[in-house]
Amino acid sequence: MSRTTSLTAAQAHARLAELTVIDVRTPGEYASGHLPGAHNIPLDHLDAARPALKSAAGRGDLLLVCASGNRSAQARERLAEHGIAAADLTGGTTAWIQLGHEVQRPAGARAVWAMERQVRFAAGSLVLTGLLLGRRRPRARLLAAGVAGGLVFSALTDTCGMAKVLAKLPHNRPKAADLDATLDALTR
Repeated sequence: MSRTTSLTAAQAHARLAELTVIDVRTPGEYASGHLPGAHNIPLDHLDAARPALKSAAGRGDLLLVCASGNRSAQARERLAEHGIAAADLTGGTTAWIQLGHEVQRPAGARAVWAMERQVRFAAGSLVLTGLLLGRRRPRARLLAAGVAGGLVFSALTDTCGMAKVLAKLPHNRPKAADLDATLDALTR
């Protein structure tokens, strides 16, 4: 890959046939719609997939994709630390869809909320629970305060601990056979 570290949705669309696309979202998010031909390797499995990604990068350019571009930029930086060149998709699948480009969905796949939506739901539910319980047990308000503090920390550090926890839920985890098949396809 050239020195380019990011591609816009229009640039990626023009080069799609020559790119190996790696979607770093959770399997549930991936199933809700991904770039044509994309391989799913969730961000938390990136280190285990490094040898397969290095092999794929040796044969052609890699494009890393997520929902908004944040996780794919993190993945690009992590791979670069190990000498694997890749680009990330600016604006992620959101930008891709906004330009009217096609997305694929596995047959029979259940649509799962995007991770950002899961985080908003979980955080809002916890805050509401803390406030409602706090009417009878004032100490329960500490739950709402803790979540609020976590959200502030998340914004300041551009990280999300709640997303890391939610990514461990069964619907957000790849099946071992699916991940193995993806890694096998990338090494061929």
